[in-house]
Amino acid sequence: MNEKNKLKVALVHDFLNQFGGAEKTLESLCEIFPEAPIYTLIYEKEKMRGKFSDRKIRTSFLQKFPAFFRKRVQWLAPFFPMAPETFDLRDFDMVISSSGAWSKGIVTRLNTLHIAYIHSPMRFVWDYNERYIQEKKIGVSLFLIRPIFSYFRLWDRLAADRPDFLIANSIYTQKRIKKYYRKESAVIYPPAWRKKDENGAVFSEKIKNKFPHQNFFLIVSRLSSYKKIDVAIETFNRMELPLVIIGEGKERKKIEKNAGKNITFFGWANGEELSFAYCHARAFIFPGIDDFGIAPVEAMRRGVPVIAIEKAGAKEIVEDLKTGIFFEVTTPEVLADGVRRFCENEEKFDKEYIKNKAQIFSEEVFKQKFLDYVKEVEEKFRFSNSITDKK
Repeated sequence: MNEKNKLKVALVHDFLNQFGGAEKTLESLCEIFPEAPIYTLIYEKEKMRGKFSDRKIRTSFLQKFPAFFRKRVQWLAPFFPMAPETFDLRDFDMVISSSGAWSKGIVTRLNTLHIAYIHSPMRFVWDYNERYIQEKKIGVSLFLIRPIFSYFRLWDRLAADRPDFLIANSIYTQKRIKKYYRKESAVIYPPAWRKKDENGAVFSEKIKNKFPHQNFFLIVSRLSSYKKIDVAIETFNRMELPLVIIGEGKERKKIEKNAGKNITFFGWANGEELSFAYCHARAFIFPGIDDFGIAPVEAMRRGVPVIAIEKAGAKEIVEDLKTGIFFEVTTPEVLADGVRRFCENEEKFDKEYIKNKAQIFSEEVFKQKFLDYVKEVEEKFRFSNSITDKK
């Protein structure tokens, strides 16, 4: 799309303080719009490990808080709704927000096209709010927390009216957008794998020695409570099978205490380490309910079957007994049955078939579909504005 080079574009993202699937999508958006600055609520350069270091990054007033608070972002939650509203975006013709919560709430000029790529409606205040309160053991301050969550829900619903167009990262997310926001959206799957990130099959001894177990199962995930990594740990403790967990997050200290010797916490992994893990895993474990799931697709791209809960985004990725195994609920007993079912059918999985099924989730497909969508809605937007101006 040549028109994109004529437009002054800005990208808006919730936080740049950890790297996960949403940030991989932002990487691709940066490549589509190489001149676009990034607006974000908080930017922690050391935690991003060089990602986006070549971009113009503009932060909100939250960046001025002491590091003690920025590293405990939940303490700044009362300020989150107003933070994106303070961004000055008057100079831009088009703004693309990459939002799991807050960035869709930006305020733009009447003639500025705002497209919001929705990773998820605000999970912790909609279909996860009571469970979130229970898991965080918020008890003493319940009389404050519930009114705050009600305010967040109201703000989130109103903020969803601000973008001109919404894109969902999956059909599951599209359905949640319809339910909670009463809004229509298009579906464009995120860029789950990139050719340039795929290393060859030859790995150094140094890399091999970092993995103490052979024939391991694999999890690559942010270590957040809704990902249900604790259930996977309990399952593999009981089964005494080797499990490698790659990822960082605030839940790590809590769940690592319960891990047996058969479980290895790897923390952050570079490209070669991650590629080795994918290439040598027996299967990928995906225990949580997620809106999509980039890591399972990364595993499938290497021919690795996925053992996943039969809900949400996983149903759009995995084919039972062809590219993986489904289980029904995330409990240690049911997940263990899923692992046993995989072991019984392990020889039946065709690696090439699994790799081919991951093709539709490539970065190239994402970029082309996104550009086609931008061209389509920009024409609608400009035409609508021209009609309004005539009136």
